Amino acid sequence: MRGAHPERDVERAVEESGVVRRGERILIACSGGPDSVALAAVLRAVAQRLELTLHVAFVNHGVRASAWQDECVALQIAAQFGMPLDVIALAVQARGEQRLRTARYAALMDAAKRWECGVVATAHHAEDQTETVLLALLRGTGPAGLRGMRGRRRLAPGLDLARPFLGIPSETLRAYCHTRALPYAVDPSNADMNLRRNAVREALSALRPLFPALDAAVARAAAVVADERVATRRAALRRSVREQLCIDAELRDIDFLHVEEVVRALERGGTGTFHMKPGLALRIERGSVAGINRE
Repeated sequence: MRGAHPERDVERAVEESGVVRRGERILIACSGGPDSVALAAVLRAVAQRLELTLHVAFVNHGVRASAWQDECVALQIAAQFGMPLDVIALAVQARGEQRLRTARYAALMDAAKRWECGVVATAHHAEDQTETVLLALLRGTGPAGLRGMRGRRRLAPGLDLARPFLGIPSETLRAYCHTRALPYAVDPSNADMNLRRNAVREALSALRPLFPALDAAVARAAAVVADERVATRRAALRRSVREQLCIDAELRDIDFLHVEEVVRALERGGTGTFHMKPGLALRIERGSVAGINRE
């Protein structure tokens, strides 16, 4: 991230994303790891500007002996930022990942209701989104799975789940903690290759040096699938731009970023010329595609 204070870029990205909205009461799910610690810190940093009321919840799954270390981090973060904290111990007999996840979300929902919060915020980040989409693909999913995690969705009547970090890499969140001198714990279960998500994470870590834009590309694909699934206006605009470009054989392979720039201009009702490749440009007038210009 650029600038003398790159940590402020993270705060600005969350503030401008629209995933967290002005005046909300938010329960922050803090596991004690670097991502959730960064989430608590970032939301605290933007709380005054967005008029947020913040609470923290730490869920102890009762699986790891080292969970007390995670709890200590959550306690310190809550005390440092002056936020009320719920420590919740799960009583789950079966230890499967899905059962623990279901129990964790049920506990977070109960805590949110106690604090009269309308939002539960979690620290899922860009790599989590990539892993989620790939796991869905390997299971043989359809469009519902390929859209990945949504930035915001309904958990229960009057209660939403918000994921303001979906577009931010985990490395950036860890750097944010270092810059702010914030403590965090490392989950040893992340090294367990018997867990499918960890195995996928390990494989992806070998691919990223070869494909540096891997996570951004998966996030874009997930966003396109999500838009198509609910037939948003943006999805219709993307199709119309692609159809116009396909008229000229030289423009059929234009990359996503070029198309998205035109789509955003169409959404604004703009007018202008957008260069697709040397000698070829797309012309829009007052929010409509006007044609292709050869220069």
